[in-house]
Amino acid sequence: MSPASTGASTSVDAVPSVSVPDSDSRLTPGGPGYRRMSLALFLAGVATFALLYSTQALLPLISGEFGVAAGEASWTVAAATGGLALFVLPMSALSERYGRRTVMTASLAVAVTVGMLVPFAPSIGALVVLRGVQGAALAGLPASATAYLAEEVRPKALVTAIGLFVAGNSVGGMSGRVITGWVAQEWGWRVSVGVIGVLAVGCAVAFRLLLPAPRHFTAGSLRPRVLLGTVRAHLADPLLRRLYAIGALFMTVFGGVYTAIGYRLTEQPFGLPQGIVGSIFLVYLVGTVSASTAGRLVGRLGRRGALYLVGGTTAAGLLLSLAASLPLVLLGLVLITAGFFAGHAVASSAVSKTAVHGRAQAAALYQSAYYIGSSAGSTVGAMAFHADGWAGTVAIGLLAVLGVVTITVLGSRAARAAARRPLVADAR
Repeated sequence: MSPASTGASTSVDAVPSVSVPDSDSRLTPGGPGYRRMSLALFLAGVATFALLYSTQALLPLISGEFGVAAGEASWTVAAATGGLALFVLPMSALSERYGRRTVMTASLAVAVTVGMLVPFAPSIGALVVLRGVQGAALAGLPASATAYLAEEVRPKALVTAIGLFVAGNSVGGMSGRVITGWVAQEWGWRVSVGVIGVLAVGCAVAFRLLLPAPRHFTAGSLRPRVLLGTVRAHLADPLLRRLYAIGALFMTVFGGVYTAIGYRLTEQPFGLPQGIVGSIFLVYLVGTVSASTAGRLVGRLGRRGALYLVGGTTAAGLLLSLAASLPLVLLGLVLITAGFFAGHAVASSAVSKTAVHGRAQAAALYQSAYYIGSSAGSTVGAMAFHADGWAGTVAIGLLAVLGVVTITVLGSRAARAAARRPLVADAR
């Protein structure tokens, strides 16, 4: 997969394309509206990840209150990410018809409302249901945001713009876990998730006030036949299929590691208190940096080179995390986090560049695969930890990284074969 193309394309004639004036009035770094747009989507990313993973650092406390094992408690994370994965495609279709900003605003409004109900869940079953609803509500954010950026930002700035949105994800994930860890240590997990709900309300209001109105959106059709045609065309594209699989596998690693790490660090030989465990998620700041610099990484190494580098970084982090030394475990988490967020930014921006029609559906399919990976990683990672300890969780992660590398190698071969075909035709 080269930075520009691998010879694959996506095309659906029935879906109207986005027309851009010759003068190209789309947003660009330093231009009017770009900073407001970047901050708005950054805050949307913060709210999304803070809400989506608000219970992840609290799983040991939830297990203790409801008397359930790690695998059952992990469903409070898996239900949220699974709900998002199931609803992201329908929500992307709504954004094609009613607009990206409208759908993103509605999604945040519903998600923060449910977030204020989560602290009052009377049982583990009720908590899982509420989290599933919250994830479904959040589904309008990821696909709509990347489609908005693809339409409103100049192509040369697209990877950087998406990287900033992903950086907001990392800040949200970090702040949510750090805040919940310390608040839960003093007042319990219910108060801590309530605080996250209040934080998300503030982000949602600021997002709506800051985000510029779209100027290059063209409404599409909600007809099922058109939607299915778009989805089929995207799934028929080999490059898009590879990118979807890469997103899912990276998230499998990340979901498994950060679901099980709280259990590992509260147990011996570490025995850390809940507040300190929550502070471990400050490592997410590394992801903020790696995601925002993904554009430069692709510029230097190309898409395939960048994926090889971040895959190797993630694998090295997994192996380091096996050590019984807390500093080495932290270094391992740093490498895993840096590799994941950079890989996610590279793959998701490649989807937006590849899909020239039905961008919201293309992004939605990526997000669906991505969050299916998160749900699978959270559940399987917790089960592996219960069965074989941290080594079991690491083994799942290494298998997923091997999958990323294998898919990238196959993509490289496909690109070389596609490049040779015109030469063969000319020789004839």
